[in-house]
Amino acid sequence: MTPLKYKRILLKLSGEALSGGQGMGIDPQQALHIAERVHDIQQMDPEVGIAIVIGAGNLWRGRIGQELGMHQATADYMGMLATVMNALALMDALESLGVQTRVQSAIEMRQVAEPYIRRRAVRHLEKGRVVIFGGGTGNPYFTTDTTAALRAMEIEANVVIKATKVDGVYDSDPHKNKNAKRFDHLSYIETINMGLEVMDKTAITLCMENKLPILVLNLWDREALHNALIGKTSGTLISEIKSTEALV
Repeated sequence: MTPLKYKRILLKLSGEALSGGQGMGIDPQQALHIAERVHDIQQMDPEVGIAIVIGAGNLWRGRIGQELGMHQATADYMGMLATVMNALALMDALESLGVQTRVQSAIEMRQVAEPYIRRRAVRHLEKGRVVIFGGGTGNPYFTTDTTAALRAMEIEANVVIKATKVDGVYDSDPHKNKNAKRFDHLSYIETINMGLEVMDKTAITLCMENKLPILVLNLWDREALHNALIGKTSGTLISEIKSTEALV
């Protein structure tokens, strides 16, 4: 068995990852596909700790509520509740594959999820359980990107894996520009200064201040995920080291 480079992972998923081709709602088959990728990681090394933060864009976008006159705090709380719905759907898919899973929510709702307690989350990871963090940070005005960075630091993750449907970070949308350039490596500052929409600035700054690398890759490419976890070049790595631009 090839030893893995990372022993504790925080996987950041967008809510849209659960919607399939519909764009909105929850597609149980899509949840199962994601669960299979997580199961793949566990099969590579059962001792790897896996935590997940998932967004809510498939169910609710606070920005739309604000545009219609809703207070941002109210819109954000609604988004936090939606992340718990997504977390439960993903938990169900994971457990259907035999993966022990716990959902923890920053907003207490004990009938459906454990309250977020850092030491309990770490203990679950040590026992080989997947932990899904719902409810955002529990506070409005913070994105699930920031939640991912915050929880990753709290559980002492070695990396944040930002799951996308493209094979890394590009200087423009590769679906619209066939000449878009892909980066193998970027520094945190380069990512911010170039305005690359990887994660929001607060999340990237938190990672930078705590020297937590961000790996952006196509989660649906099994080979890309495997290569990244064993330390081979895959996707785009964002860290302290400045970029070497890779043209693809």
